[in-house]
Amino acid sequence: MRRTGADGGGVRERLGSALFSRVAGPDGPENRARIHGTPGPRWFGPDRPIRTVHGDASMFIGGLSALLLQSLHPLAMAAVSAHSGFRGDPWGRLQRTSTFLAVTTYGTADSAQDACDRVRSVHERVRGVTSEGVPYHAADPHLLGWVHVAEVDSFLRAHRRYGARPLSAAEYDGYVADTARVATALGVLDPPTNRAELAARLNAYRGEVRTTPEARAAARFLLLNPPVPLVARLPYGVLAANAVSLLPSWAAAELRLPRLPLVESVCVRPLGCAFTSAVRWAMAPQRARTVQAVA
Repeated sequence: MRRTGADGGGVRERLGSALFSRVAGPDGPENRARIHGTPGPRWFGPDRPIRTVHGDASMFIGGLSALLLQSLHPLAMAAVSAHSGFRGDPWGRLQRTSTFLAVTTYGTADSAQDACDRVRSVHERVRGVTSEGVPYHAADPHLLGWVHVAEVDSFLRAHRRYGARPLSAAEYDGYVADTARVATALGVLDPPTNRAELAARLNAYRGEVRTTPEARAAARFLLLNPPVPLVARLPYGVLAANAVSLLPSWAAAELRLPRLPLVESVCVRPLGCAFTSAVRWAMAPQRARTVQAVA
């Protein structure tokens, strides 16, 4: 019989492996070994804030919140709705996104550039017209800029609230600057390099973003009808509630998502902290394997 440690090592490893498999996909272990184990220069050294933020369990909440916020740009949502297949293959889309983040954050400079070039190639082919007759092109630098700032703002908010080790003000500015390196490689023009610029850029998009039937349908899918088994519905509900609480108040209002400050402070946020702590605990054996791959 297999022995487990005092922390329930067997349960911990099974849960961590299941989470890693969902997020990274069937090629996760192979990708992890390649990303972390291939020698060569990186875009970001071990001390850079982007590694701290993107390696934290708060990304689970930040990622879902980013999808909700990004959906508020009608052109971006139209492109996602028509071309991404997120309803038909949501886990595949998540796995591709997580692999891209891992490659650009931790992989070699050549691998990071190749990953960005592949995404740009896909964006070039994504064109269409919204239900209101407005043309869109996924490679449009202005549209890419919205997707970028919505994502970075969500990741930063999540880490500040749920991160294992919140960063200093200067380090969070450094995180925004780090992400600008990736954004530039994806085709974003003049991305923000600190939190003040990030806030100003988000505010500059306010006149363009609004709810649409596609955005509300995406929110219903992500929050009420997620593609998760019944046993995972409760923890996913905690994840979803915290993703909503993380949104700027104007964004939650646009999506018609209820916000109850007292409930959020007394119930939602503490559960979010417990959720991220549980994910961190479960994923620890996976991180140990990453260290071994690099050593």
